[in-house]
Amino acid sequence: MTDPVTHLAALGAVPPDYRHRPKRADPGPPLLLPDACLKWYDVHDIGDGIPGSVRDAARNFVRRQAGSDALDISGALGFAILHRCDGDLYYLDVCTWRHANELWESVYTADPDAGGAFRRHRSTGHVEIGCVWELGVVRHEVQAWTAFLDSARDEPAKVAYLADQLTGQV
Repeated sequence: MTDPVTHLAALGAVPPDYRHRPKRADPGPPLLLPDACLKWYDVHDIGDGIPGSVRDAARNFVRRQAGSDALDISGALGFAILHRCDGDLYYLDVCTWRHANELWESVYTADPDAGGAFRRHRSTGHVEIGCVWELGVVRHEVQAWTAFLDSARDEPAKVAYLADQLTGQV
């Protein structure tokens, strides 16, 4: 058997030049759709927000896609994360709660080098489910949804869920 310390030395390597930095999550108004409601989050470097034009494009993209076969979120409560990565690369994660306790997600990207329009982020095999900053928002949302599940799950509980948003460093 391999010595665990020696074996671990070769695993989970982070490039030596990587410098982790905090980012910020800012809630926006909920995205009210004909048959769904999503909380909204902007995630970005501290001191560097998301341009309103990009946010508007992302929200309009979800409005156009919602209810279609491409993004069937009808009847759902959930949240969306618009994440400004390095430069002007954006990830848009649309997440909904289904079957009481399951989180479902559709991921889109907008890259200025590819025209800037949002398009489905397609991957095969062992794929990313989110970065540490996006997962900071997801962690909060899991706690908020758990509180909803432990509630009467009535209209006031849904309003409370929608009002429970993360603000600050992730």
